[in-house]
Amino acid sequence: MSVVRTDIEPLTIVFQDDGLVPNNPMPFLVYKATVDVSSNPEAIIERLFGKNGWGAMWRNGVYDFAHYHATVHEVLGVARGRARVQFGGDHGRALEIAAGDVAILPAGTGHQCTQASDDFCVIGAYPPGPPMDLQRPTPENHAMALKTIPQVAIPATDPVMGKDGPLVRLWKR
Repeated sequence: MSVVRTDIEPLTIVFQDDGLVPNNPMPFLVYKATVDVSSNPEAIIERLFGKNGWGAMWRNGVYDFAHYHATVHEVLGVARGRARVQFGGDHGRALEIAAGDVAILPAGTGHQCTQASDDFCVIGAYPPGPPMDLQRPTPENHAMALKTIPQVAIPATDPVMGKDGPLVRLWKR
């Protein structure tokens, strides 16, 4: 039995560069209520991401300050609780994410948790490649990110749906 609903397409949003948060011309993807997290949710999400080739995993929340990653794409799988996260920087979009949701952030996508339940827990992971970097929205970081983001390889797999998943189809340069 699959732990993933395969009958849904992710929400797609393209955030514009706002001068401090570079974002990415490839779409930010959100799968809503797609992972069955009814039993041992952290392990279920970790197995799903690992099976689809995404690693360097961690368990935590989402930082409460604006940041982005300029050298790597990131996936956030919500194992428990719910949160309101501002994606795409100040001019982006605040979204409610909850247990069973998965957000896939192309390199450069700003994110900041603005509110979370006490039990909020996220599993984060990255495709093969360079280690995660953490950038705050400053003019200097923005200028450097504009050079590194185009160099970040497009993953071979979608962390939720694998080699035939929407990310593979939607992320093109």
